[in-house]
Amino acid sequence: MRPARALIDLQALRHNYRQARALGGGRALAVVKADAYGHGAIRCAQALQDEADGFAVACIEEALELRAAGIRGPILLLEGFFEAGELALIEEHGFWCVIHAQWQVDALERSTRSRPLKVWLKLDSGMHRVGLSALECAAAWRRLQAMPQVEVQVLMSHFARADELDHPYSGEQAAVFADLNARLRVETSLSNSPALLGWPQLRSDWARPGLMLYGANPFDRAHPLADALQPVMTLESRIISVRELPAGEPIGYGGRFVTAGPTRVGVVAMGYADGYPQNAPNGTEVAIDGRTGRLIGRVSMDMLTVDLTDHPAAGLGSRVELWGRQVRIGGLAAQCGGSAYQLLSGLKRTPREYSDA
Repeated sequence: MRPARALIDLQALRHNYRQARALGGGRALAVVKADAYGHGAIRCAQALQDEADGFAVACIEEALELRAAGIRGPILLLEGFFEAGELALIEEHGFWCVIHAQWQVDALERSTRSRPLKVWLKLDSGMHRVGLSALECAAAWRRLQAMPQVEVQVLMSHFARADELDHPYSGEQAAVFADLNARLRVETSLSNSPALLGWPQLRSDWARPGLMLYGANPFDRAHPLADALQPVMTLESRIISVRELPAGEPIGYGGRFVTAGPTRVGVVAMGYADGYPQNAPNGTEVAIDGRTGRLIGRVSMDMLTVDLTDHPAAGLGSRVELWGRQVRIGGLAAQCGGSAYQLLSGLKRTPREYSDA
């Protein structure tokens, strides 16, 4: 069997959730959208269901998958419903629903149900993606409160630049949010992963940790709280071929790397079809049998090459960590001009193996 695999540490996932909940000081929805950022939504939700206050997903399809797997706790639909016809399923399965547009308020006003739908109302405090303006939000709140078929639970918003620790925009968004809530005086949800870790002054009743659950640093620099998280996924494979090349030999597509001297090259069963970044540059860090090594040559669809010259004990079958506890995914993402969000959620083909000990 091809040796590429993603090892998922569910104990680390629980550790990170507890950290997020403690930092938020209230309740926390575990964000498991996009298949739990590539970690497997069902297994991650099952690992957290005895302690998580609830879960958050992007859409009803993701929520239905969790219900079918036996997840009974609250599940919030972060994008709400996309058409009024979904409301019957939302009621049947007891989903919580974000309301972010006027047409959704209109649809709720026209609907009839046997029990109230629990909704979170979304304020556009400056992200300018989805959400209602402060004026629209206050009006929608009044309308929703008047509907017997609706139970309004939480006022929420989303930070646009909380991962930029020196930028004032998060404080400006929080001020807009606080101004509206001073009039509504309801429970709130504002803190995402970077806000929980980097903006302790911006807290809310319900936190929504996403990336930090999976042990990744959302910032472009070291941060003590982020660095204390435990990576949940280790992406690894093994060396399947070893070549001894003299100086002056090109390696891989395009000959991007040329040997400067006698070089021992290891071929690893891992490529961009597995989700490893194709544009990873020469010198990108890997770990070979636990020792720091480097990528050489262009990443291809199914294979990549590493320098074994300074790893005399490594050879066929040697373990290579691409990201995980030793090779932090944030550093890899920075080298490749991407983000940990993109790498984790882009995991493909590589099978996942779970540990819970």
